[in-house]
Amino acid sequence: MSTPYPEPFFTPAPEAAATSRIAEFARRVGVDGSDYAALHRWSVTDLEGFWGAVWEYFNIADFADISDSAADTPYERVLAEETMPGARWFPGATLNYAHHALRDLGDDDVAIVALDETGAGYEVTGARLRSQVASVAATLRDLGVGPGDRVVGYLPNTPHAVVAFLAAASLGAVWSVCGQDYAPRAAADRFGQLEPTVLVAADGYLFNGTTHDRREAALELVRALPTLKATLLVDHMGLPWPDAAAPCPVVPWEDAATRSEELVCAPVPFDHPLWVVFSSGTTGLPKGIAHSHGGVLLEHLKTLGLHSDLGPGDRLLWYTTTHWMMWNLVVSTLLTGATTCTYDGSPAPSARPDVLWELVARHRVTVFGTSPQYLLGMAKFGIDPSVHDLSSVRVVGCTGSALPASAYPWVRDHVGDRVLLASISGGTDIVSGFAGSAPTTPVWAGELSAPHLGVALAAYDAEGRPVVDQVGELVVTRPMPSMPLYFWNDPDGARYRDAYFSCYPGVWRHGDWITVTGHGSVVVHGRSDSTLNRNGVRLGSADIHDVVERLPEIAEALVIGAEEPDGGYWMPLFVVLAAGVTLDDGLRERIKEAVRTGASPRHVPDEIIDVPVIPHTRTGKKLEVPVKRLLQGAPVEQVVNPAAVDAPELLGYYARLGADRRSQSLSRRESPGR
Repeated sequence: MSTPYPEPFFTPAPEAAATSRIAEFARRVGVDGSDYAALHRWSVTDLEGFWGAVWEYFNIADFADISDSAADTPYERVLAEETMPGARWFPGATLNYAHHALRDLGDDDVAIVALDETGAGYEVTGARLRSQVASVAATLRDLGVGPGDRVVGYLPNTPHAVVAFLAAASLGAVWSVCGQDYAPRAAADRFGQLEPTVLVAADGYLFNGTTHDRREAALELVRALPTLKATLLVDHMGLPWPDAAAPCPVVPWEDAATRSEELVCAPVPFDHPLWVVFSSGTTGLPKGIAHSHGGVLLEHLKTLGLHSDLGPGDRLLWYTTTHWMMWNLVVSTLLTGATTCTYDGSPAPSARPDVLWELVARHRVTVFGTSPQYLLGMAKFGIDPSVHDLSSVRVVGCTGSALPASAYPWVRDHVGDRVLLASISGGTDIVSGFAGSAPTTPVWAGELSAPHLGVALAAYDAEGRPVVDQVGELVVTRPMPSMPLYFWNDPDGARYRDAYFSCYPGVWRHGDWITVTGHGSVVVHGRSDSTLNRNGVRLGSADIHDVVERLPEIAEALVIGAEEPDGGYWMPLFVVLAAGVTLDDGLRERIKEAVRTGASPRHVPDEIIDVPVIPHTRTGKKLEVPVKRLLQGAPVEQVVNPAAVDAPELLGYYARLGADRRSQSLSRRESPGR
């Protein structure tokens, strides 16, 4: 594995590292605050000591008197059973996520800053947030919602979603949400599995200068969920609700959220379900993944409080939609006492493509989060964030796919040379990260600085042995509190075990190819189930995407390795061209040479094909495996759920391309002398 930056690209300033929360935490547990590697080793060899220390450091046992809620009860021990799956964390403990999200907010503190793509915004104070949560919780209780019942949201990323979630959590109800760009049928595919009691739905959302009216869609969703006892209707865009009668009682949000009520958070066991997040659902029905109050609480405090160094006075703005797990992490900013920002709109609306940077500057954001595609797009289209005052920014977080090395100099030059660029890899499965950075870790361009604390991460070879400086399967060898409780509607746990533990019994296999380097960092190469295999050598698709997408002529790239019926192997590279660019022989040669020198000769594709668009899941991940199967001849309905794809109309294009390839191959075999 080669890198254009063999030395650390960024080293934290000693004084900033020494005063970080993770350094203070390390000193409290008797580890040198500057030695992240030593702290990580301890965190995965002494799981009880580490997670018990996280509990104490963030004062989980202190149930501040913000309400008449019953107090937390102490745990019997940290880890009663260390098995995967089935680990039992903190038995005997009772707590409530909503209580901890609200307990450290002063009445006048800014809890949420609500923003949109027009640049407009408003603030929600701690007092107002608590009042609205208490009011909506009382409304839900009156509608029959109790512990274990499901409350679901069809909502954009606004404070309404945060309030509704915290209200449900305070009752011990189970929450789930998706964005309104999902069609009603796609939303019902998720929510219908949960048999929800109450739906919270907005009238619409804003995207790229257009108000998207979702009133009829919301009513269609109501009709598709027969278990609903009521629907709360959110007037977000100011659109009057249609007169068509809903099949269940409706309550205007204004009525639900303005009652004068006392906030009461029900104490629940550590492993009581908090929310259900869904897989992308590219094949069949999306999998509902349940996480616990206690597991999420500890994991997010660790991730946000230690790795992101968030605390009172900080502000986090991370571009996300409500159906991406990053929304769940964004809400958890409140656990640290910091301010979270919601954002409704396009990340780069055509009228003002740098609006997010403008908002970061205006609202003095300290942690800004985005995706590799956003950063690469900013660079490619010549947008310069430094025209704004970004002096408040301490961290730029990036996740969703592998962040190429080429993005690092751009962030340094256009955002700030003392800004930590924290590339993170994780998943909906643990609703957090496996590897990333910390205020005390150096950063190598194109690499994730280290495994996260408490994550016993390794790269396994084909024989199940840990390897260093070699590509292997991402595995986790010891349990984490935020691993799923279970999959919804999986009573015997068979689907859960098959998803993560069928390859290496007792070891979590995530499905990514990674390299753990000799200096302790992690390189993500892409999904292992879409691995390129050229003459027995495993190649990561991300390594090719990184090189090709640096070229100014290429907007996006997707490489596929498809085994063919005759034993052949076809590795095409699909490219979306920048405006005004033509894929001629000269550009093809430049692409091949870039791959040859930037990755290796083995990585050079067999064919380069220009396509109108590359399909993604609705959370932005390229559809590598479904496209591969389409090229191999599998019918669309067997490999991908069109409702889970951002450009479903293009699926047929790839299916036809595969059919043409197979037809040409058959003609060659039938006419070998031609």
